[in-house]
Amino acid sequence: MSDVTAIQNLVQKRLELKKEISKIIVGQDDVVDQILLSIFSGGHALLVGVPGLAKTLMVNTISQALGLNFKRIQFTPDLMPSDILGSEILDENRQFKFIKGPVFSNIILADEINRTPPKTQAALLEAMQERSVTIAGHNYKLDLPYFVLATQNPIEQEGTYPLPEAQLDRFMFAIKLDYPSFAEEVEVVKSTTSDAKPTINSLFSAQEIIDFQHLIRRIPVADNVIEYAVTLVGKTRPNSPLATDYVNNYLDWGAGPRASQNLILAAKANAAFNGKFSPDIEDVKAVATGILRHRIIKNYKADAEGITEEVIIGKLM
Repeated sequence: MSDVTAIQNLVQKRLELKKEISKIIVGQDDVVDQILLSIFSGGHALLVGVPGLAKTLMVNTISQALGLNFKRIQFTPDLMPSDILGSEILDENRQFKFIKGPVFSNIILADEINRTPPKTQAALLEAMQERSVTIAGHNYKLDLPYFVLATQNPIEQEGTYPLPEAQLDRFMFAIKLDYPSFAEEVEVVKSTTSDAKPTINSLFSAQEIIDFQHLIRRIPVADNVIEYAVTLVGKTRPNSPLATDYVNNYLDWGAGPRASQNLILAAKANAAFNGKFSPDIEDVKAVATGILRHRIIKNYKADAEGITEEVIIGKLM
């Protein structure tokens, strides 16, 4: 199959996928789009939203529709790295045997990831970056495709451990979930309080998703689009040659080179989803907020004046 045909095929499959997901998930179109952009770009996503917005259900539904294995890890203050990665035990023949933990799956839902100490949060770092884990000197490769979707509650911060910047940077997207509209909430209540149970059909195989990930990486990008993405990221760095007075006033730290890489990868995926054979500047702008919002650090002045990350990113584009 030529790449042109493959992109047309991807457009069609994405529409079918969204239709399948909408059997259970009402609304949240932008959120689903960004999760799919993450998956097909080979990245990870951080979902930030108050309780009860169907974050877990959404990930479960998407994994079923994609035909992938799904595991959920509930992060708690007493969770240990071995609870995630697995551990070695002595079997009946007095030989060490490795029991795989829940990290060995295609889609991992790290529920309330900020409820566990940094030691346990760090257990996911190698898995997210290298797609492998090292335990007792042995390196184990994870099955591909591999995708971590972490959730975070933005309101209840008692007894939580903020994610280190190094770990935040490994998430391609930070996705904010808002409350549903009135009409959507009516639809949610109708569908969840009846006895009907829609069936989700698997539309992909793991290999198909890997092939689409390679296809997206093969999409050519014009130099001016790459330069725009790198310039946009450069503008977020206070006291750099590209930074404006606005950025110097309100930001302590800007985004690193991973942001530039992710902007281009996500722009390629966004272009492919819309049937285009190369991304343009509009595709970079379409994905910029989700990719930059968790990579910039505001100062006290921005907090005092109620200036959000989204406002700052909007000023830079």
